[in-house]
Amino acid sequence: MIDLVKRHAQSFAAAIQFLTRVPVPWQVPFERPVLARSVIYFPAAGWLIGVLLTACADLLRIGVPPLPGAVILLGLWVALSGGLHLDGWMDTADGVFSGRSRERMLDIMKDSRVGAMGVIAAVLLLLFKFAALAELVASPAWRTAVPALIAVPALSRLWMGAAIAGWPSARPNEGLAAYFADAGRRHSAGALIVAAALLLPVFRLTGWPLSDALLFLLAAAATGALVSWLLAGWLCRRLGGLTGDTYGAINEAVEAALLFAIAVLWTQ
Repeated sequence: MIDLVKRHAQSFAAAIQFLTRVPVPWQVPFERPVLARSVIYFPAAGWLIGVLLTACADLLRIGVPPLPGAVILLGLWVALSGGLHLDGWMDTADGVFSGRSRERMLDIMKDSRVGAMGVIAAVLLLLFKFAALAELVASPAWRTAVPALIAVPALSRLWMGAAIAGWPSARPNEGLAAYFADAGRRHSAGALIVAAALLLPVFRLTGWPLSDALLFLLAAAATGALVSWLLAGWLCRRLGGLTGDTYGAINEAVEAALLFAIAVLWTQ
């Protein structure tokens, strides 16, 4: 039992250390079994990011106008993940929109330099997120939107983990695919349980009726699953599988889709 708790504690710490820039006060062994189990705790890393973002947003709403406040929030959002997923989004755009062969697209994505398509994709994504955040921060119904905003990074990382566990790798012996090769559907199922266990109490504590909270989470999870599945399928057809960069791109796409949906719902 103690060994089981220790193994899961290591995997939880690995998820926090890998997906965020929040300091972890102990050494984490980045080994394949630890990283495979860490997929279970991907939503916890996103939940932590969401809690920090909404706490910052509450402070900004005291005296900062919505537009500058949204810029600060967006900067914090990127900083909390170390720009990891945004970098994947840019590299993926550079590769898949290059019009080259499959092998050449994969080579372009490995290149540390950013091309025109990557810059354009990043600018459009950040503008999109900025606009959605500005609408949410300015909304009179902000208080009820807090748990929904916390759910965005948690659910996006849930489906990023599902993509790691459920879709083939374009480079199975290289990069993240090699480290996460042992991740499977049971880890994705565990991540779903973790996401529900962390998010439902937040909705209840902020006054949401249980039925409304469940309905929202089911709809948001289904939206994230659809976006993830469509993008992962398209990328697999283009690249022959997924890579570390495309995992980040999937995370960013799900975040953007959920932010858009929430901004529309809360500004009607």
